[in-house]
Amino acid sequence: MEPPMKVKIVNHSKHPLPSYETPASAGMDLRANLDGPIIFKPLERHLIPTGLFIELPIGFEAQIRPRSGLAIKKGITLLNSPGTIDADYRGEIKIIMANMSNDEFVVNDGDRIAQMIVARHESATWIEVEKLEDSSRGAGGFGSTGTK
Repeated sequence: MEPPMKVKIVNHSKHPLPSYETPASAGMDLRANLDGPIIFKPLERHLIPTGLFIELPIGFEAQIRPRSGLAIKKGITLLNSPGTIDADYRGEIKIIMANMSNDEFVVNDGDRIAQMIVARHESATWIEVEKLEDSSRGAGGFGSTGTK
């Protein structure tokens, strides 16, 4: 197993650095960095600061994803999900949270609100052609392979 990659981080929050909750976790939890609670009414969205700034190596991105427990238990999700933090972005990581439930939801300072996964990505060069090769699926999409 390779040693973990090293990523530069500036922590302007009041909280510890993101960490993996278990040895096999893919994502690190991100915490809200707030001066006071934020109340989400049903269908409201807010941009929640984390107080974190990162410098990723070129060829990597940080993906911001919802936390499954908040999604199933409270109806809280992230918009623009997964969000991408590019290697050349140096601004604060902020989370676009949305309340998809019929109940109010409160985010407090220090709450774990999202997870971040650091992943390698490829850059692509387009090769313009007149026709694509056939495949068994063809242009079928949006449920064309069935449910069973």
